[in-house]
Amino acid sequence: MRFAFWRKGKEKAQDVPAPVPPAPIPDTPTTAGAPAGDLDLRVLGQAVARRRNLIIFPTLLALVASLAAVNLITPRYKSEARILIDGRENVFLRPSGERNEERAALDAEAVTSQVQLVLSRDLAREVIKKNGLAELPEFDPVLRGLSPLRSVLALFGIGRDPFLMTPEERVMDAYFERLTAYAVDKSRVIVVEFQSRDPELAARVANSIADFYLVLQQNARQQQAKSASQWLAGEIDSLRHKVAEAESRVEDFRSKSSLFVGTNNTTLSNQQMGELNTQLNNARALKSDAENKARLIREMLESGKPIEASEVLNSELMRRLSEQRVTLRAQLAEQSSTLLDNHPRIKELKAQLADLDRQIRDEASKISRSLDNDARIAGGRVEALSASLDQLKKLASSSNGQDVQLRALEREAKAQRDLLESYLAKYREANTRETIDAAPAEGRIISRAIVSNTPAYPKKLPIVLIATLVTLLLSAGLVATSELLRTIPPGAAAASVVPAATRVVKVKAKPAEVVAEPAQEADPVTPEPLTTLAEIEQLARDFAEAGAAARKITVLGNTSAESIALTALTLARLMARQARVVVVDLSGLSPTIAAVSVDTSAPGLAELAQGEASFSEIITKDRLSSVHLVCAGRPGFDRSVLQSPRLTLAIDALRCVYDHVVLDAGTASDLPAELLSTDARAVVVTEPSLEQGARTQIGEKLKAVGFADVAMLDRPAQSVDTIEPGPRVVAA
Repeated sequence: MRFAFWRKGKEKAQDVPAPVPPAPIPDTPTTAGAPAGDLDLRVLGQAVARRRNLIIFPTLLALVASLAAVNLITPRYKSEARILIDGRENVFLRPSGERNEERAALDAEAVTSQVQLVLSRDLAREVIKKNGLAELPEFDPVLRGLSPLRSVLALFGIGRDPFLMTPEERVMDAYFERLTAYAVDKSRVIVVEFQSRDPELAARVANSIADFYLVLQQNARQQQAKSASQWLAGEIDSLRHKVAEAESRVEDFRSKSSLFVGTNNTTLSNQQMGELNTQLNNARALKSDAENKARLIREMLESGKPIEASEVLNSELMRRLSEQRVTLRAQLAEQSSTLLDNHPRIKELKAQLADLDRQIRDEASKISRSLDNDARIAGGRVEALSASLDQLKKLASSSNGQDVQLRALEREAKAQRDLLESYLAKYREANTRETIDAAPAEGRIISRAIVSNTPAYPKKLPIVLIATLVTLLLSAGLVATSELLRTIPPGAAAASVVPAATRVVKVKAKPAEVVAEPAQEADPVTPEPLTTLAEIEQLARDFAEAGAAARKITVLGNTSAESIALTALTLARLMARQARVVVVDLSGLSPTIAAVSVDTSAPGLAELAQGEASFSEIITKDRLSSVHLVCAGRPGFDRSVLQSPRLTLAIDALRCVYDHVVLDAGTASDLPAELLSTDARAVVVTEPSLEQGARTQIGEKLKAVGFADVAMLDRPAQSVDTIEPGPRVVAA
């Protein structure tokens, strides 16, 4: 839907007239270069220059006073000594268990702890006593006499009365006031600084602090070793009695339980079982060997094979019989070559040979029987040894519980003995470390303090510069503030609603009736702009009173785009007195909105819809008021982007931020109706010649479209109405 119902088709697009830039009023307090209500630095600078005496005189006075003060203050000299914390320790003085271990490097917390040791009161007492600081007036205020100023300050609770403090407290306060100790960043170096009126005393005290710090560490180590040796001596005496009692209990229990220990630290019962087990295994081996040999000889005899067993061959009788058999076979062979088998000699030799074979077999049988006897003897021994072993096993099983108790007593005695030996070793080491006169400290002095000839306090040049600059800034700030407070606020300044020659003093109840009081030597003013201004001003008050109900206002009409833009801008400037207002140019046909912006080349809604700009870039400010402006887009943009749904989201976002959003819709011929009418009130700018009936018809059609309310203006605003109005116009 488009708002084109007031066009009759025969009308053609009118040429957009060039905007008439508003001219500021000479009588107003704002200048031509600054918008109304903004801070004019040039005017402020001129006012400060006129009152420059109020800045120069206090600054010079502060300069002279600071110079005199730094020259009257007694100077202090500072000396510093540096200590390196490196965890020094002689490797030969370490315990034997730690000689091959690398000591861990000191961390930042350990170095900070050493700084607190330097600032300890025990070390301070030694330094004060050695250097006689309690006898110097610099460190004891009582020696300088009564100070009325200190007494008065102490009376009001500011400071402490020296006469109510002990001498040690007075000297300690002065000592710690002049002492500074800190650790150098990213290092293990401690810097000890001391200040004094006497440069030699400052160097001497700084060196004394470093020396006493090392002595304090050495004494702490020796005291630690002494305490350890004393504690170990008492524990060793107690452990000796415990070890003796534990070993005595072990021996008593062993004798009562007959759990005597043999070789290889084993009990006698276990040793006997081992020996019987060995003998049993040997007897079983002998029995098995004899049985196997006898069986083998019998098998040879039964099969008729030659007997080749080692026991048979090793027999002396068997060797002689074998030799005789060999001799007979040789003779038989020799005689068989000349004699026949039936010859008596041959028969005799054969008979002798058969008798020898019989004797060999008989001897082999005897050997087999002897091996069987040996096997039976070995079997009897196996049975006897097995019985003895079973008896020992029963005895050993019955003594297992006693053996467990014995081992528990032995473990306890061994633990006590090991603890005693370790304590004895530590006692010898602690006793040795205690007797060493020069135990290594945790640190060493790497730089001793020297006498300084340059005062460390006061720093004359920085004090003088700071005092002078602070006084200069304070006096200039006071002058500028007083000048700002004396200026007339923007709301009280006269605005350019009407020409300077005319002053409106009263407005009747009807917005169109305005009574004007001409000023001296003023030209007559036509009533039409005044009537239009009063009408718009009354409309602005109505919208301000409506609050959230008039958060969205759409200005549209059938007149020129320039007139509609001027009307929307005038209405927004009037409403901006009491609320935050933004003007959104949706027509893009009039350059008026861009002309009054502080940034005429800023992007607009077209660039926002295309994603080329953000909200912070499209929102600019009016040159002459606090109104914020949003243009339609840079020249030449495509108006089709105004149909994007993102435009509705942008308008809703502005409604969440501003109190009132004024939409310059122009003729609204190509804009969506929902964009302009949703939760909005309409302000219609028509031609003065339009009849009342046509105006009524236009209002009804706009309400039918969706506008909550429609306000009809009699005539469009003129260029004079674009200037921010002030309290010159008062509506009844």
